[in-house]
Amino acid sequence: MSVNKVILVGNVGKDPEVRYLEKDVAVANFTLATTDRAITLQNGTQVPERTEWHNIVAWRGLATIAEKYIKKGTQIYVEGKLQTRTYEKDGIKRFFTEIYAENIMLLGKKPETGENQTTAVAAPAPDMQAPPVGEDDLPF
Repeated sequence: MSVNKVILVGNVGKDPEVRYLEKDVAVANFTLATTDRAITLQNGTQVPERTEWHNIVAWRGLATIAEKYIKKGTQIYVEGKLQTRTYEKDGIKRFFTEIYAENIMLLGKKPETGENQTTAVAAPAPDMQAPPVGEDDLPF
């Protein structure tokens, strides 16, 4: 048995870049920042704040939701799995780790109203084609 599960809560680093593949399959790519707060240890040693950047990939329905509602600075919850790709540049083999989103939840406040917002959006199974999402189909 094995498990490949990632849960992140952080702030989006840039607006999602969305592209459409054949048969109108959408894919969105964006970065997510998670930050560990600065702390002072019992012996007085200061450990500075540390930000980790994650590459997020969302497919199909999640990608269209990301395109419409996720912007730079948006706080989100992402649940997904790790996937590593390799490529070669200038003769050097490089590795690129991404989080393939299976569930995204918008957190924080809606910019225009200041009201709290928590909206969950789940991805369809990877082997299924998601139906087109219209304005009336959105869960929020």
